[in-house]
Amino acid sequence: MQNVTSDILSFRGNHYDYGVMTGQWLQTTALLKNRNKEWKKRVPRFDIDIEETYHIYQQYAPRIWEEIMGIQDVLKIPTRQAILNFAHYRFTTLPDSGCSVYIGQDYLVRNYDYHPATYDARYQLFEPHDDGYAQIGPMSRVTGRMDGMNECGLVMAYNFMHRKKPANGFVCYMVGRLVLENCKNVEEAVAFLKEIPHRSSFSYIVKDATGTHAIVEVSPRSIEVRYDQTCTNHFKLLTHENRNYTKESKERLGRLENQISQAHEDRFEVFKRFNQPQYEIYSKLFKSWSGTIHTSMYDPHQLHAWIALGESRDPIKIDFGAWLKGHDLTANQIEGRIDTEIQFATE
Repeated sequence: MQNVTSDILSFRGNHYDYGVMTGQWLQTTALLKNRNKEWKKRVPRFDIDIEETYHIYQQYAPRIWEEIMGIQDVLKIPTRQAILNFAHYRFTTLPDSGCSVYIGQDYLVRNYDYHPATYDARYQLFEPHDDGYAQIGPMSRVTGRMDGMNECGLVMAYNFMHRKKPANGFVCYMVGRLVLENCKNVEEAVAFLKEIPHRSSFSYIVKDATGTHAIVEVSPRSIEVRYDQTCTNHFKLLTHENRNYTKESKERLGRLENQISQAHEDRFEVFKRFNQPQYEIYSKLFKSWSGTIHTSMYDPHQLHAWIALGESRDPIKIDFGAWLKGHDLTANQIEGRIDTEIQFATE
């Protein structure tokens, strides 16, 4: 068991300056050094086409391209290296992972299950002054988001499905960032997910301030939408796209639905059952790329967010709505404990 922390950082301004700030933060961490070690172990199985990546960003996310350029200017790295680490287009597929999500009446709860060595340990509030919606959530691979909420009250999370037959397209954490930055409600998010190219197969879970929600099952070949309230790591509609082994995901879904029924729609009771190992939703399989690193919850009506790092923690509450009105944050770090000696990417 080790003590872990995640910084809470905020920024108001344009995307390029946000990239400059991010580059300066990267210089204070071991993240890029560790990422370079990772690339040496796992040689990328894809080509980097600078021109193609530039054009796809001009089509879908020109401001985030400016953000990447801000990072590049601070770090003084070649464009190819900046694309490799921060653009997340035509990217390598990811190892298997977990994740569980429940969509409540006026909130969403999720466990983020993955490998600690990939975790950026940075919780970000960003209000762009040039283009795009303000957003809150944990950062993934520097420029991406693995879950979050924007100023309109749109909440997003995703769950891994499989890594069969990847195609040219955006990776999950950049897809998550693009949804938060460009869409104000579920209708827009579903349409956007149908439009952009996808690298791999995921379910994207979205909920907005009107109470509308959707689970969008995505592969590089097809997209379907369902409207139930729980999601683990298998498709219910795109069943032909499922990986061969779905037994664990289906069993975890059964445990999840049983625990939800016992929580009687009390959001903090649901959060506890996600975050405490004895309820068997929280996972300690860190070496298998599926240990629970954080539990997050969002209220799209009040623009409140909660997050707990590791197991059996009371969540930290962040009033995103108050921050958008100019109030300062009351916390600058999240503390927790995870049952592994594997360190975060920033250590």
